[in-house]
Amino acid sequence: MDKNKVKTKSIFIGKLQSTIKKKKKIIISTTESIPKRKVIEVLGIARGSTVRSRNFARDWMAGIKIMVGGEIEEYTKLQADAREQAILRMVMDASDLGADAVLSVRLESNAVSQGCSEVVAYGTAVVTQ
Repeated sequence: MDKNKVKTKSIFIGKLQSTIKKKKKIIISTTESIPKRKVIEVLGIARGSTVRSRNFARDWMAGIKIMVGGEIEEYTKLQADAREQAILRMVMDASDLGADAVLSVRLESNAVSQGCSEVVAYGTAVVTQ
């Protein structure tokens, strides 16, 4: 595995952990509620996004894989990193709002232009007890 990819993933995780340590732990859930917790305040929408583009080397390797078939790992990794960054930014936004949880979390991906895609993570920032 490429060292830069591992380093990038570590940076995202490190930022998320430092955000949590500096402020407080934030629960992320795709559901509308959390068992054994009650929502006492809705703070609004927490959101995070990133736009990523492909690069020549990835396109070249992907072109070869398209001809022989199978998963295009370069694009899978690109999208996975984009999702992690969007989630990190959503958590940081929720933390800035004073939330301790983000409910009904959703992820969306859209093509912005040829070769570029946007990944958006969003949910409802809440305070629970």
